[in-house]
Parts: sequence; C-alpha cells; structure tokens
Amino acid sequence: MKLRAAIEQYALWRQAHGAKFTTARNLLRQFLRHADGEAECDAVTKAQVLTFLAGRGALTRHRENKAYALAGFWRYAISRGYARCSPLPEHEPRSPLRAPPYIYTRAELQRLIDPRNIESSLHGARQLDAVTFRTLLLLLYGAGLRFSEATGLTLADVDLSEAILTIRDTKFHKSRLVPVGPRLAAVLKNFMSIRPGNGIARGEAAFLLANRDGTRLASSTVQAAFEKLRRVTKVRGTEGGRKVPRLHDLRHSFAVHSLTAWYRQGADVQRLLPVLSTYLGHSDLEGTKAYLSMTPELLQQASLRFAHYASGGENARP
Repeated sequence: MKLRAAIEQYALWRQAHGAKFTTARNLLRQFLRHADGEAECDAVTKAQVLTFLAGRGALTRHRENKAYALAGFWRYAISRGYARCSPLPEHEPRSPLRAPPYIYTRAELQRLIDPRNIESSLHGARQLDAVTFRTLLLLLYGAGLRFSEATGLTLADVDLSEAILTIRDTKFHKSRLVPVGPRLAAVLKNFMSIRPGNGIARGEAAFLLANRDGTRLASSTVQAAFEKLRRVTKVRGTEGGRKVPRLHDLRHSFAVHSLTAWYRQGADVQRLLPVLSTYLGHSDLEGTKAYLSMTPELLQQASLRFAHYASGGENARP
C-alpha cells in the first residue's frame, strides 16, 4: 500500500478505537514532507526517518513524540502486510527528563483565587473579566478539569440540581459525568446568575465561561492572565523542580490533595485510586500516576499509614 494511504487508514483505525489521534496524525502527515507518500511503505529509508526525527534544534521531547508516532504506524503497517520491516533506528537518544508538576500549597491557592489579586492581574484586559477568570480557576482545581474541558462547558452541561458537570468529547474521545462538591456548586450557581458581559448568549448551547463578547476563552488569553496573576501573588517554582508553575498544575494539585486527604482520613487509597482515575477522565491508572507527585505532606501521610500497618494497627492497609 502507498505510504500516504496507509497513514490515513491507520489514523482512521486509531480513531475508530476511541483515540482522538490528532497530534500523532499531524506528525505522520508532516513525515510525508520527508518521504514520498505515493511510494510503497517499504520504500521509506532510515535516512528519511532520521532527517524527520532530527529537526533543527536541540533534543526535545518533540523528537520522542515523533518517534512514538512512527513506531505505532510501522507496527500497524507490518501487521497488515503493508511493510516487511521498520525503518526506524534501533536506538533512540533519551529525551530530557520531564520537570515534575508543581503542587500548589493551600496558601498559594488562596492567593491565586483572591478576587483582589485577580482584579490586579486583569488590569487593562479587554475580553477576560475577573469573575469568569476566578470561576475558571476554581473549576480547574475544584473539579480537576483540563483547560479544554472547563472552557468547553456549555450551560446545558451544568446540572445545578444534581451538582454534576457533563464533560463531553474529552482527550480520549469519551464523555463523563463529574460530581462537584457543595462549595464549588455554590460558586457555579452564583456565577450562572450573574454571568458577566453585554449580550452574551443565554441558550443552553452557550459557553458557561466566555469572553465579554460571548466567544470561547482562548488559551493564550488565559495563560497571559495567569502569568500576571502568578507575579502578583508571588507564586514561583521550586529549586530543582518546575521553574514556572502552570495553569495545568491546578489539576495536578487537585489529584495530590485528594490523595493526601484520603490518607489523612484513613481511607482505602488502593480502592479509591481507580475512582480518582475515572473522575479525572483517564483511560487507565497509568495516566493517573503522572499526577501523583510525592509532596512532603503526601509522603508523610503515606509513611504514617505504613507505620500503622507495620505495627499491626486494626484494619490498617498499606
């Protein structure tokens, strides 16, 4: 089969099995700039692959993503008989270690959601208003949502009577229901009663969180506002860790704080981990592990639990 056709068929196959596959599909299409898409799959040379992988700058995780996309495609092509062997190099250089997520402290979170600090960070902003920005931050931390999930919520997705959010078409091409606590539910109820803006759409298809003109919040707008907010609140990275705390780290913080609270309450953490994984919208526990950084507080709670278990404490679990 021709390379271009095989790549498109592979992308459709992955999507039919539940993967969005947008990034990998785009990378494979970029590879066609280095190889003849109208040639057979076996016509691809190792030199063409190496040129595509090398890029122009220093070694980054982007190279790893490209190699991963190509490896998946060639496994598929070989299994279908479109190719006899893979042209990928046998050994790939190690990509740089990923900086661990930043886990915000309770005090930092309080500063980040302080209305006065948020107002200061949005001085001169034209589209994003303070109450919308604050509600977004509370959703990212209070419900552990991804940015795209929070900004994609419509009015129809918020059930205040049941305190449930419907998250549609997520990272893994699935939808899920996310229950929210009473405090966050109260915040959403108040926000929906005062949604700011002139002439913003009120129909069920309208975005819950929107710019002043009713359009969906843009990542660039919110990221710029968050950078200013971090400077206003003096929230900085840690030595040897992530130098610049990210908006996405609110989701990491939600996961770690939930786990810490379960340890403190004496809950069965091993039983609850799949619950947390489902709540976060992960396809398996491996995806959740990346969020569970061992903060000093979390490590202390885990150590206390193990000490209780080792001493034969009643109903103790490691």
